[in-house]
Amino acid sequence: MTGKTHYLIFDTAGGPCGIAWTAAGVVRFQLPGEDAATTRRLLLRHLPEAEAAEPPPAVARAVAAAQRYFAGEEADFTDVPLDLAGQSAFFMSVYDAARRVHWGETTTYGTLARDLGAGPEMAREVGQAMAKNPVALIIPCHRVLAAGGKVGGFSAPGGASSKLKMLALEGISFDPPAPAQQSFGF
Repeated sequence: MTGKTHYLIFDTAGGPCGIAWTAAGVVRFQLPGEDAATTRRLLLRHLPEAEAAEPPPAVARAVAAAQRYFAGEEADFTDVPLDLAGQSAFFMSVYDAARRVHWGETTTYGTLARDLGAGPEMAREVGQAMAKNPVALIIPCHRVLAAGGKVGGFSAPGGASSKLKMLALEGISFDPPAPAQQSFGF
């Protein structure tokens, strides 16, 4: 991270979220918690020196996009500036690749590994990068699934059920399809 860190806790239709930034960009995004105090505690656990502040324009646009997202409206975070100083080159390449997975799309850990020129054995490392993603939603780790289209893990509050809810906002369902033929009822 470069420079002083600021943060904002803000309301969305999914609950209170948190965002923290430096002059270089967003350093952390906290997905909705049960209440603002919990969201603040989770965010500041990683950034104890951060101070509450009004966001600069680029961060305010990210906040507005998050509010649209949790209201079920398509939102694009690809132009949100990030400050991911200290991340490994491999994690940065994984994050760049994940940012290209758009609203309503999914990929797998193995596909991301292959897209980065690594073999399927690197899928686990891709998963580790996703688990350590400091800016969930902005880097859409919820769109990255396990092999066979299984949901896989999710390190955010609520775990896999939060991942399913976020995917549902984008029209992606893991429910079994409804039977094509209705029962006769006898």
